[in-house]
Amino acid sequence: MALNLDKNLKLYYSISEVARMFGLNESTLRYWEQEFPYLKPKTKGPGKVRQYSEKDIEQIRLIHNLVKVRGFKLAAAKKIISSNRTGADRTAGLLECLMGIKDELMAMKKQLDMLE
Repeated sequence: MALNLDKNLKLYYSISEVARMFGLNESTLRYWEQEFPYLKPKTKGPGKVRQYSEKDIEQIRLIHNLVKVRGFKLAAAKKIISSNRTGADRTAGLLECLMGIKDELMAMKKQLDMLE
């Protein structure tokens, strides 16, 4: 059995951690769980503490991209996901990659501006 040296790897994340990842309220995540049937985090204990897996986080990333980034209504986001799941996933991944590139370019521009 191989030793996992990646200490940042977690199996489950709390609702507050996931909310911070996306800049959302916890109540928004709870609402999305009601609206999107495939978003069902594991619950544990008598208080039904939500535990989000990486798969759940990918689902949230897709919903967040459609609703918060691209501005779709929830009904439209549901329709897009149900009719073209692969295309929606690909678009969300591409958009996230482009936003990362934009951030890197902005950081480079800031460094160049400081040299002048």
